[in-house]
Amino acid sequence: MGSMQLDLSGKSYPEPIDIFDRLPDSLILLIFNRIGDVKTLGRCGVVSKRFHSLVPQVDNVIVRVDCVISDEDPASSAATSAGSSASDKSRNPFSSLFRFVFPGLFKPLQSLTQLITSSPRCHSLSSNSEDLNLASDLNGVTHHSPTQVLKNFNEIKLLRIELPVGELGIDEGTLLKWKADFGSTLDNCVILGASSVSQTAKSYEFSGSCSVNNDANGNDVGAENDNGSLPESFYTNEGLKLRVVWTISSLIAASARHYLLQPIIAEHKTLKTLVLTDADGQGVLSMNEEQLEELRVKPLSVSSASKRTLVPALNMWLWYAPHLELPNGMVLKGATLVAIRPSEQLKEVVGSEGNWVVSAFEEPYGTAARMLVKGRTYCLEMNSF
Repeated sequence: MGSMQLDLSGKSYPEPIDIFDRLPDSLILLIFNRIGDVKTLGRCGVVSKRFHSLVPQVDNVIVRVDCVISDEDPASSAATSAGSSASDKSRNPFSSLFRFVFPGLFKPLQSLTQLITSSPRCHSLSSNSEDLNLASDLNGVTHHSPTQVLKNFNEIKLLRIELPVGELGIDEGTLLKWKADFGSTLDNCVILGASSVSQTAKSYEFSGSCSVNNDANGNDVGAENDNGSLPESFYTNEGLKLRVVWTISSLIAASARHYLLQPIIAEHKTLKTLVLTDADGQGVLSMNEEQLEELRVKPLSVSSASKRTLVPALNMWLWYAPHLELPNGMVLKGATLVAIRPSEQLKEVVGSEGNWVVSAFEEPYGTAARMLVKGRTYCLEMNSF
């Protein structure tokens, strides 16, 4: 017989049953895994003792970083997180997550462990190892890095960390996207850039008018020059310098992200997939189970110049189109695609082995990559740095 309770009149009624208590743990964990967001899971953890014990078992976790701080001035970091300064800070990656200096090349530096998941305007997830709760003191900024927050989770298999912005400051209207795969070092990287992006009034099917047009033998018949050299437009208006900066900056950003993920990878042995991206969709670093294990067992080569993984000697393949019009009407001026692999790997990149190039980006940028690789390929090399 179920338990009874009395109302104010003395009458007895059956005690209400919490239907949620009847759900098996496996089903609740399925719901929690669909939630993913670490802050929301933190709130779930304070609902009941049962939820508190289940949240650490979640295997699909998403950490969305609200803002970043510099390690140069701890006292000023809290101030810059407040009010409108937080917005200014988040939109200026050069003064926050990755500050680039020019003593020779670039010097990136701020660490992923300096990312904070709170500001005075929002609650944050407490990283207390004994409890998953929310910090409610809005009078100050509580700093919690993803490394600290994730210590509360024991069985993470899929981890996605999202930075508030991309590290690389680019002019408005300019396109720059990159995707890099890492093991203990760089496996491959694909970079897509354009000096300007515009939209036509209506969509057109690709007609080959963009100087990326091949004949039956695969030879480029639409390029501005037919002597094997890059078109003049590649060099004008500091175009060459811009593309060098895109390439090196993207590689530095990717290698810095990789270096800063080491503590998380070392601590969470159950990880099978790790993605570090940003809300702007500028850069994506990904590691699969095999690559994660490689990093755990193989020593990491660190750059002597800054806190990042050493970029090995590279082979690079470049495709360029002065004018690239996509089927959806998007027009890319100075469209440039760069595929990068370590020199020690196979040099063949197009064909069946080139799937990693054309599949690196979501639409419509995947279409841009597929169109560009139909054009003439230019091969380059880069020393380790």
